[in-house]
Amino acid sequence: MLQAQQPRWLLILILMLIKILLPYLLQDPTFELQRDEFLYYQQGQHLAWGYMENPPLIAWLARLSAALGGTEFWIKWWTVFFGALTVMVTCLIAAAMGGRWWAQLLAGMGIIAGAYLRVHFLFQPNFLDFFCCTLALYFLIRLVQTGKDNYCYALVAALVLGWYSKYSVLFIAVAIVAGILCTPQRKRLLQIKTVVALLVALLLVAPNVWWQYSHNWPLLHHMQELQDTQLKFMKPGDFLKDQLLMNLSIAVLWLAGLVYIIVHKAYRYLALVYVLVLLLLILGRGKSYYALGVYPMLVAAGAVAWQQLSGKRQWLMGLVAVVVVFFVWVVLPMSLPIWPPQKLAAFYKEKNMEAYGLLKWEDQQNHALPQDFADMLGWKEMAAKTYRVYNQLPDTIKAQTVIYARHYGQAGSLQLYNTDTAFVKRVISDNGSFLLWIPPSLRFKHLLFVGHRMPGADDEVFQHFETVAVMDSITNTLSRQYGDRIIFFKNIDAAGLQLATDGLKQMKKEFGE
Repeated sequence: MLQAQQPRWLLILILMLIKILLPYLLQDPTFELQRDEFLYYQQGQHLAWGYMENPPLIAWLARLSAALGGTEFWIKWWTVFFGALTVMVTCLIAAAMGGRWWAQLLAGMGIIAGAYLRVHFLFQPNFLDFFCCTLALYFLIRLVQTGKDNYCYALVAALVLGWYSKYSVLFIAVAIVAGILCTPQRKRLLQIKTVVALLVALLLVAPNVWWQYSHNWPLLHHMQELQDTQLKFMKPGDFLKDQLLMNLSIAVLWLAGLVYIIVHKAYRYLALVYVLVLLLLILGRGKSYYALGVYPMLVAAGAVAWQQLSGKRQWLMGLVAVVVVFFVWVVLPMSLPIWPPQKLAAFYKEKNMEAYGLLKWEDQQNHALPQDFADMLGWKEMAAKTYRVYNQLPDTIKAQTVIYARHYGQAGSLQLYNTDTAFVKRVISDNGSFLLWIPPSLRFKHLLFVGHRMPGADDEVFQHFETVAVMDSITNTLSRQYGDRIIFFKNIDAAGLQLATDGLKQMKKEFGE
């Protein structure tokens, strides 16, 4: 095992700066926020100890983004900032494994590129989750190397932070415990200091656990919904194939790292952590990208492996760097929407990206753009058209109108991209956490509906309006929102209003409201 090296801080800071600037410079300005980002930003306007979809850390960051102006730049800021921190910690792992400046450079390059280029420009809990996993693995490595108590406490703290980021941290936590059991540090698990640290950790996560309990465990409801709509399509073979496809541009690093930690007995516990994370995700039918938190460790190990293989032939390290840059350039149009939508769609068609499954959406159908990219279009059009319809209503009608959006992306975009406070306060949705934010005593006479389809006969409340008129729709054919309608329902009767009130109470009651 190589002796730990000093981190090259100037190099690391340069890599962090590149990580921050690159996605801002690369993404085409045509693209807007992604559907889920609207939800997480709005959570920041309704601070709580938990939400139906995720823990609260991202919401606290969203509140800071709002205080800084609430622009797309500041919403995205936290993703690139924590991406830069992930680069830093990956370089520290390389240094801890004995990596000199070349190895630290390669390690940082691996996290700047690949799937992390997209992950670290989407305001979703994943960027926090992957940072916490990388941090926890760094502290695990240092704990095994030094046996010092402070690394044990830091490891526990990283997992607590991970809990407040995304509940999938449990996968890495279980894998880390199993890894420790395979090292001389296993005796530490029974020491009183470790037990006390774990009790403090439980105390720290208790507010979020209590929130889940008091709201009838919405996490379980959310997971069941994901299982019914998305996760049931996950197959072990596809999951493993995706591990290669996601990280194809940095395969020369992480595959070398996997071999390195298997061959070197001192790091074999890390191989166990990696395999267990994959196994637990496969058994739990987790999405392929959930595993990305464990790859920075492999990237760092791979950089050290190439350093050892190169010896004094530094040109070989340079060649590896060139290979990484080349493959990053090749897959760049799949990593970020770097061109306007029409040009991207033409590129994907020309290169037959459909054959690789890169254009398959949750509906299991192929489309012109990847789902994430299609989910970054049409929101401003929707917000502008919905507000235009609302603003043309007489003041007496406006005062008795609510704007109801079918899903949180629609509701969040209407609120973010409009500055009329009266309009924004009238936007509601019963999808996800937005349900909890609907006032308990909702009174309205008219409803401005935003959704993909005209409500059917089974939506009984909509059958109690006097008139209905389709006012507009989303016309961007490459947007996932294409065809979403803006419909005005006028003059609900007393029976319909009672149905709406009772239905809302019942939905809220399910989650302890």
